[in-house]
Amino acid sequence: MAPEVNSRNNISATAAGACAACAVHLGGLLKRALDIEPLASLAVSGGNSPAAMFDLLAVQDVDWNRVHLFWVDERAVPPGDARSNFGMARAHLIEPAAIPEMNVHRITGEISPHEAARRYEYDIRAYFRSGLNTLPRFDVIQLGIGDDGHTASLFPGDPLVENRESIAAAVYSEPTAEWRVTLLPGVLLAARDVVVLATGDSKAQAIHQAREGDYNPVLCPAQILTREGRGAAWFLDAAAAAKLQ
Repeated sequence: MAPEVNSRNNISATAAGACAACAVHLGGLLKRALDIEPLASLAVSGGNSPAAMFDLLAVQDVDWNRVHLFWVDERAVPPGDARSNFGMARAHLIEPAAIPEMNVHRITGEISPHEAARRYEYDIRAYFRSGLNTLPRFDVIQLGIGDDGHTASLFPGDPLVENRESIAAAVYSEPTAEWRVTLLPGVLLAARDVVVLATGDSKAQAIHQAREGDYNPVLCPAQILTREGRGAAWFLDAAAAAKLQ
């Protein structure tokens, strides 16, 4: 078992409590980043839990005019599709917080996934002014974890879990039979701060495996957040944390 890096548990009794605590924490990280630099970068994930958290994040005392918003991953669907991570963030974060359109760097899910990944990498490199051999360093990346231990769109058994050099890639999700575009592990590990939000008892076994199981990130990709890099702040409800020691 590889030793766990500096990952931190923040456990609330309810899912609503975990979302509220996560929103306050994210707001604080963004404000801290803006105290140092004129702009801050935030990459967010999709799913059910983040929607409620985004509602609370949108009303945090953050200068959203100075925050640039990116996505950890996106499905190969148009922005109006109910499955679109961008569409969810637009309804629960972008519009409520009045984030300027020019600050929003979405993944173009309606085009070829491989082309979307190429364009997204170009957009990221342009924003961070990073060279071909340099990974961007996001101020904050917000992630989740799937029942199978995936994080971002890095699924068990996918060789992309071992990629530490590239920024983004198209990936086919066998469990959901769909194409996606995802940031890759090197980018996740390079971030100044990583925050994981997970709620519900269906996540308990995956969280236990990520935090305390034998080290094998190919089988449990979320282990890269606990055994490599600087670690992450985990915001869980009691149900999701039930199997942690």
